[in-house]
Amino acid sequence: MTVLSVNVNKIAVLRNSRGGLLPDPVEFARRCLQYGAHGITVHPRPDARHIRADDVYRLAELCAQVGVEFNIEGNPFAPPRPGYPGLLALCQQTRPAQVTFVPDGDGQITSDHGFDFAADADTLRAVIPSFKDVGSRISCFADAETPDFSLAAAVGADRIELYTGPYAEAYDQVQFSDNDCKMADDAGLSASLDDFAAAAARAQAAGLGVNAGHDLSAANLVLFLRNVPQVAEVSIGHALVAESLYAGLESTIASYLTALT
Repeated sequence: MTVLSVNVNKIAVLRNSRGGLLPDPVEFARRCLQYGAHGITVHPRPDARHIRADDVYRLAELCAQVGVEFNIEGNPFAPPRPGYPGLLALCQQTRPAQVTFVPDGDGQITSDHGFDFAADADTLRAVIPSFKDVGSRISCFADAETPDFSLAAAVGADRIELYTGPYAEAYDQVQFSDNDCKMADDAGLSASLDDFAAAAARAQAAGLGVNAGHDLSAANLVLFLRNVPQVAEVSIGHALVAESLYAGLESTIASYLTALT
């Protein structure tokens, strides 16, 4: 079964845009778990533009109380700064079930590419043991075009998270005439699904679990999971929060759980 980890970054964006305490990412996470989500994801960035260190501590406590997985995403090479103790320090203090390494920089609005495992092998190999000492599973953000995932396994990763932005973009180019999510006769979308299915198979052949995330939505998730084998986890935030503004959070979570079955 593919599990749903809800990324609550966007709730922190709304709070920070006004100041104060509302909306509270922890209360939003609590409701997501109450309605059936399987875990919570955060991606604290050094500039603290959304999730802050204090949010990470509170969310870790919530996940421990409820007994679900907490996933912290971030760049392991970004140095600490005031208000941001660094990814390793956050993980040492909260002991998340999973840490997802993402090679993003301060100037990026959102994550948009995975690691080059050939170029980044030595630096990844150097930092992974410290995170494993925390007891966390290690996942690395990866592009579907990655030719050889054995390099990710060799440096100590347990999983990869496929960057699904290109799939979502291909999906958006297709207008479906019905809601049964059958395969559309569209070369671009079909090719994208083939690329992701092949990438998942390569990763699994290398002994890695496969997660997926970025621009996945209730609309495009079913087709993706029908064509990409054995996805362990999807991490979804932006679309889920946007959809919940229209349909309500409980109904939106239910739509995602239906998509996962």
